[in-house]
Amino acid sequence: MNKSLFMHIVDRLSNEVQFFRQKKDGLGSLGLSTLQKCTAAIRVLAYGPALDAVDEYLRLGATTTRLCVEIFLEAIIYLFGDQYLRRPTPDDLQCLLHIGELRGFPGMIGSIDCMHWEWKNFSTTWKCQYSRGSGKLTIVLETVASYDLWIWHAFFGPPGTLNDINVLDRSHVFDDIINGQAPQVNFSVNGREYHLAYYLTDGIYPKCATFIQSIPIPQGPKAVLFAQRQEAARKDVERAFGVLQARFANVKNPVFSWDKVKIGKIMRACIILHNMIVENERDDYTQYDVLDFQQGEGNGSSHVDLTYSTDIPTNIANQMGVRTRIRDRQAHQQLKGDLVEHILCKFGRDQDNN
Repeated sequence: MNKSLFMHIVDRLSNEVQFFRQKKDGLGSLGLSTLQKCTAAIRVLAYGPALDAVDEYLRLGATTTRLCVEIFLEAIIYLFGDQYLRRPTPDDLQCLLHIGELRGFPGMIGSIDCMHWEWKNFSTTWKCQYSRGSGKLTIVLETVASYDLWIWHAFFGPPGTLNDINVLDRSHVFDDIINGQAPQVNFSVNGREYHLAYYLTDGIYPKCATFIQSIPIPQGPKAVLFAQRQEAARKDVERAFGVLQARFANVKNPVFSWDKVKIGKIMRACIILHNMIVENERDDYTQYDVLDFQQGEGNGSSHVDLTYSTDIPTNIANQMGVRTRIRDRQAHQQLKGDLVEHILCKFGRDQDNN
């Protein structure tokens, strides 16, 4: 991360967390500084070394380093979790929908997928529950990522024996929609109106109104063009996994903690830090000019209108009705067919010129 972002974190921790303030001992000598403690925690997360590896560099022993990491994780979650692990606000949704339209997918708000994190020091009583065909025990992380690699949804903890569909059944990704607490999204594709935003997925996910998969064996130029565009856009979540693991070796390497609660804190804090870095560096690498697009650029083939639906009573009948809409296979097929035609109309001429 940039120095300015790191110093911002250090400043918040020194002001709001007692442990990170520099203190004097009984003889009046200054103890460890906030910079030493924060740097030790960041180095352990980023490089994954042994706890005593920072001894010579930062003058911290293994026990003190472990304490720094544990309190650092809790502080990051407490101070920054509400802002950097939030659900998309109406303004966030508006931006995501604009970018989705620019990429040829009106109504698309991100890509969803799962990642497995190997668990080294597990309890032997859980071996059959968490081990996969390779014999390695893993814990599953389900995420929704957008074009700029921001992680909007993180559901961590299911055992590695579950596939993406089983994890989805336990996930809370659709809770706001089912409970009537999500903004109403309206858009049009190929002249037809739709009212449920959707995610791009791979082939394992069910054919629902909120998921759009690629075409496995495309036949004809329309299907080939759609498959190319869908697979290119869906790589956002794969890239987010790769960048998260590249930034934090602790997430890439097998985790050695015995306590699953602590493992969850590590993953949650790393995702928060990842989103903080994305926000800090977004303008440097994003390929989409959101401001220009918000001023009305585009081919006019779709529009977005956000209105709140939070006044819907959250009774069983309404919840079951929303679940039925989400799982509507016919609506999925209709939306996918309209997207195929829309992408051909939007990008077909460029394909012919190439």
